[in-house]
Amino acid sequence: MTRRPAYSVALPPSREVTAYARAAAELGYTRVWIFDSPALYGDVWVALARIAEAVRGIGLATGVAVPSLRHPMVTASAIATIEDLSPGRLWAYFGTGFTARFTMGQPSVKWADLATYFEQVRGLLRGDVVEIEGAACQMIHSPGWGPPRPLAVPLGLAPIGPKGFAVARDLADGVILTAPPEEADHHWRHAALLVNGTILDPGERHDSRRLVEAAGPAYVTGFHALSKWAPELVRSAPGGPEWLARLEAERPESERHLAVHEGHLVTVTERDRPLLEVAGEGILGTGWTGDAASVAARMDAVGAQGISEVVYCAAGPDITRELEAFAAAATH
Repeated sequence: MTRRPAYSVALPPSREVTAYARAAAELGYTRVWIFDSPALYGDVWVALARIAEAVRGIGLATGVAVPSLRHPMVTASAIATIEDLSPGRLWAYFGTGFTARFTMGQPSVKWADLATYFEQVRGLLRGDVVEIEGAACQMIHSPGWGPPRPLAVPLGLAPIGPKGFAVARDLADGVILTAPPEEADHHWRHAALLVNGTILDPGERHDSRRLVEAAGPAYVTGFHALSKWAPELVRSAPGGPEWLARLEAERPESERHLAVHEGHLVTVTERDRPLLEVAGEGILGTGWTGDAASVAARMDAVGAQGISEVVYCAAGPDITRELEAFAAAATH
């Protein structure tokens, strides 16, 4: 019999992140995954350090760290710092940084470059001498200024596309995904699935203010991503052409990347608000939005597809309510 996946939470760095992490720990969440998008939120490593010191009983993870934002030694030192504060609790996962880099006008990291960075960080954590930018590097922290090497922190990836999955098969201890893996990729020791949406109250309709505010950030974030990958789908969606026109009128093309991802997964901007006003019942298709029984059934279904941990991206004005409702559904 397939075991139901564990349930965890994904959160952006914020002033309230430790309070949310404490609530998640009390509700039985396995881990808190912290976003890494410095143009949109606070610092991922500062947030993890705050949680490590303030909250017991919950694992920690980068969800996901972006290689190009920091030298490999900076990342290895940050990992060592968190491991020193809370031994055995951290998982460090990495990705190509679509949103984090696009908000700064840059494309995603190439998978070959990510693989090099990943191996450099892993080598540093082992205590190896690693060549970086043509020079020898090594973690040489004296006792009391960092934990001794080797450091056995699990390192994972967020693979996308054939190249990403090929790198993950070769290097990763685990993966975090946005869809269950193909059957051939059920071999990872750990496979997490990132989901969003909201748990409906009994009898709650698609036009409930609570539902719209909780599912709205994920719903409009879909437009943010599609505007880059598939703008034709934006133009065919309710309110899509008007949303594109507002975006184009607000910023010149050279600055448009500064606006597209505002509010990413956390809030709805005034530019995006009209998308919710015409979404209708379409908002019910946001992530795992549904009643508790349907979410419990989805948990079982993805468990049978090789997922060992479901990572819920809670959003809206009442994060604690979202955490409580998802935990109840995950254990339904």
